[in-house]
Amino acid sequence: MELRGFSDGYGIQVASWAVDAKEVALLSGRVEYPFPEELRTNWRRPDSDIHSYLLFDGDRPVGYGEVWLDDEEDEVELARIIVDPELRGRGVGGELVRALLGPALDAGYSEVFLRVRPENAAAIRAYHGSGFVDVPAALMEEWNVGQPVPYRWMRYAGEPEQEQAGLGELRG
Repeated sequence: MELRGFSDGYGIQVASWAVDAKEVALLSGRVEYPFPEELRTNWRRPDSDIHSYLLFDGDRPVGYGEVWLDDEEDEVELARIIVDPELRGRGVGGELVRALLGPALDAGYSEVFLRVRPENAAAIRAYHGSGFVDVPAALMEEWNVGQPVPYRWMRYAGEPEQEQAGLGELRG
């Protein structure tokens, strides 16, 4: 699979992956279903600190995600991650997150974070499997002040332990 920059020509397809109002809200911040018409063709702002990507399997886009750069906080946030509903549960989400870590880490900021709804068990498994851990509860509570919902905040801690162990065995 290959991570590529997002082009607006895929906006309608990615918008169709949001299967209910909750998923539309995660992608757009708007509680509407289906995905708002005006956002389908005007998906991103190329002059912002938000970088949009698609994960491709051959010529087929299978996942979408954003890398938000924050100079003031010296951090990156992975956001608006979604996988084609036909491919969910097959590890594509984990591959997408690991691919997004490339540009996130290359940006040179000190931390990489993401937020997820606590009930999204599949996404949380993918994030754990990609090296993310929960931030301390007090910090999570602080960051949730003013948020539309209480998120589970996670930070990138490096390669997951099982991958580190496997790499050590290969090297040793």
